[in-house]
Amino acid sequence: MKLSFRETYKTLRQLDKLQEKRHPMFEKNKFAKFLIYFMFIYYAALMIFMGVVLPEGLDGSMANFHVLDSGFFYVLFLDFWARFLLQQTPAQQVKPLTVLPLKRKKVLDVYLIRAGLTWGNLFMFFFLVPFAFMSIFYYYGWTGTLGWLFGWWLLLVADSYWYLFCRALIIKNMAWVILPIVVNVAIILATILPEKNVLGDFFIDWMEQFIFWNPLAYLIPIAFILIFYFANRKLQAGMIYNEVAKTEEKEMKHASEFKALNRFGIMGEYLKLEIRMRTRNKNVRMSFLLGIGLIILFSITVSFSDVYDGAFMQNFICLYNYLVLGVMTLQSIMSYEGNYIDGLMSRHESIYDLLRAKYIFNLVMLILPFTLMIPTIVSGKISLLMNLGYMFMVAGLIFPGLFQMAVYNSDTLPLNTKMTSKTNNWVQQVISLVVLFAPILLTQLCEVLLGDVWGYVVLIVLGTIGIATHPIWLRNIYKRFMARRHQNMEGFRASRATN
Repeated sequence: MKLSFRETYKTLRQLDKLQEKRHPMFEKNKFAKFLIYFMFIYYAALMIFMGVVLPEGLDGSMANFHVLDSGFFYVLFLDFWARFLLQQTPAQQVKPLTVLPLKRKKVLDVYLIRAGLTWGNLFMFFFLVPFAFMSIFYYYGWTGTLGWLFGWWLLLVADSYWYLFCRALIIKNMAWVILPIVVNVAIILATILPEKNVLGDFFIDWMEQFIFWNPLAYLIPIAFILIFYFANRKLQAGMIYNEVAKTEEKEMKHASEFKALNRFGIMGEYLKLEIRMRTRNKNVRMSFLLGIGLIILFSITVSFSDVYDGAFMQNFICLYNYLVLGVMTLQSIMSYEGNYIDGLMSRHESIYDLLRAKYIFNLVMLILPFTLMIPTIVSGKISLLMNLGYMFMVAGLIFPGLFQMAVYNSDTLPLNTKMTSKTNNWVQQVISLVVLFAPILLTQLCEVLLGDVWGYVVLIVLGTIGIATHPIWLRNIYKRFMARRHQNMEGFRASRATN
């Protein structure tokens, strides 16, 4: 029987709910989901606070909402980059359904429409709604407020489809990450370089028409929605076919043997495994290159820009320059190894040797941000002591915390399948959020209690202790992993079958 589009939409929604409930990680993820909801409420409350307070801070020569409208793209930029942490492409949900007697493009249409209508596109309204009531409602009442918010909703939907288009291209080739960066930079330069902000004035006049429900004003975001909807439909349909049908051409490359690592024996072999996984496997390579790209971006920003010369922002960027690559690679520690965990478990203490190799590899990678920060140290913007403090803190305090995930990660991540792979490991997302925000609180506490110099000295000492004692805490992680090995391997095998 041929299903109508409405019936297909309803059926796929029911299948997605069943898939989530039947996933082997469903029961294990319940507590993590509670933490996700807690973080959601926290950030929603923070955005409501900003929406209430910001209108008072924007008092000036023009109306509060005009100030926000003139730079509305900053809100969209924030929304765009935040989606990389939270939103999957529709193509990642299609693969399990390719065996059903449904047209693949119809299924993709369903998920694309759901991507536009998802509640996630309303998250910014926690900020926009109080802002509108504090600045627009007084002048234009309910009608103007609702018209302005409806225009913003269309802009956020358009931003969602723009993100999906860029994300699909980036999944295909990491080099495409330059596309959204160039677009963002071009818009920013177009507003700050000219003496008169012509583009900002146009944005003010255009978005003011939302308040008066001018149909022509809504045509611009609607046009972008339609353009990127069909662009996504064509791009992702082709990529799904290539991946499911395995039609991608493989180019034979010379495989380096890394003979210089042979002198380290079994440790050298596991170091080779770490390097090869990041150079040969698509998913691992993408995360690794994205982390390196962020390190380069942070280093250039703090070294050659005066925008972030404030003490807090310098501390923030310097810390995350050392932290970002470790978070992106270690939050999923052992998840990629889940693809061949049976082979690793066949050799005595191979997991311990693997963990040691991972730790050494990540320690060596800290040399990259330190090297890139040398111009900043020479210019005097950031002190050598600050760099050493953050580097040792990440190496000796943050890395040991992230390595604890090796005990509890039991969800296999695909090494190469990109477009149609899908994971539900909420624990990793929670840990990432905690690790991203806790270190800055620790560093600020040390500075307040001990001052800048002694605060960094304490971080260096604590980090050195963590590095020196790595055989002890790695052995502890290994023992706990082995105590859970049957449970973990069951999870690896079950999730491997669902990818």
